[in-house]
Amino acid sequence: MTPRALGRALRPAGRAAALTVAATAVVFTATELLPGDAGELRTAGRASAEDIAAERDRLGLDRPAVVRYGDWLSALVRGDLGRSLASGRPVAALFAERLPATAVLVAVALAATVLLTGAALTVAYLRGGRGGSAATGLAAVPQPVYAAVLGAVLAGLLGWLPPVSLLPPGGSPLADPRLLALPALTLALPSAAFATVLLRGALGDALRRPHVADARLRGLPAPLVLHRHVLPFLYAPALQVTALLAGGLVAGTALAETLFGYPGTGQLLVSAVAVRDVPVVQAAALLPAVVLLLGMLAADLAARRTTVPAPARHAARAVPDPAGRTV
Repeated sequence: MTPRALGRALRPAGRAAALTVAATAVVFTATELLPGDAGELRTAGRASAEDIAAERDRLGLDRPAVVRYGDWLSALVRGDLGRSLASGRPVAALFAERLPATAVLVAVALAATVLLTGAALTVAYLRGGRGGSAATGLAAVPQPVYAAVLGAVLAGLLGWLPPVSLLPPGGSPLADPRLLALPALTLALPSAAFATVLLRGALGDALRRPHVADARLRGLPAPLVLHRHVLPFLYAPALQVTALLAGGLVAGTALAETLFGYPGTGQLLVSAVAVRDVPVVQAAALLPAVVLLLGMLAADLAARRTTVPAPARHAARAVPDPAGRTV
């Protein structure tokens, strides 16, 4: 590999590393702006100023913010997420208990999002790329509305699903897939609508290409045109949108898990914010940013290896159309 090619290959990784550092700065700043801190909340307003100062000193909250950020960043590089201010347990241990449940939920929601988006784009393709107002409207609906409607209809009115997704101690969500349905659908439906809106533009651009229009005019079967002429132009944007959705789904678990009582990292984040457990909040807030950046890096590298076939090569292939001609 030439130095120039090596530089092009390493450029996305360097960009992802720089954005990760920037994400840590944003997360740290956001936690600093939270009203109050663990020292004040742990005393519940009943202690004197001296006692609050002593508690803040014990927790290390009296040090300058720049120093605390530097210590946190250096610990992250070593793989140390710190200790919870509320329980004293390692943050990594807290996440190890809840991350598998969140990972299963995000995986199911992402799979449902991909299927729903694929179905919506297939309908759009069959309609020649027209329409799209329904997806735009659904993407604008807040996630709590989806949760309320799904819970009221599927759990309350029809009784098909349990209204809460509490797992038994040591249990796996895969043991009872019904527990995943409501939180996964709450995450997947707005995500699919958003992805459809983002990818409809790429689909419309592909349909307007001369060789695609020519293939459709010649009467080639719609599945063949979609597979051979349209999909190659959607691979790269689809990978990037999938990476964006993965990070968004991880971030969106906080609401879904809290509403349905699902014991994942999102619920841990909400409880940590309530008591200003800064190390836990920082780790939980940084997780979706890291997932997004890693996904975008993987999508960027995969897109560089994805070759879009030239129209001339398609035209040169001998493909019989319904009239017996070749295109």
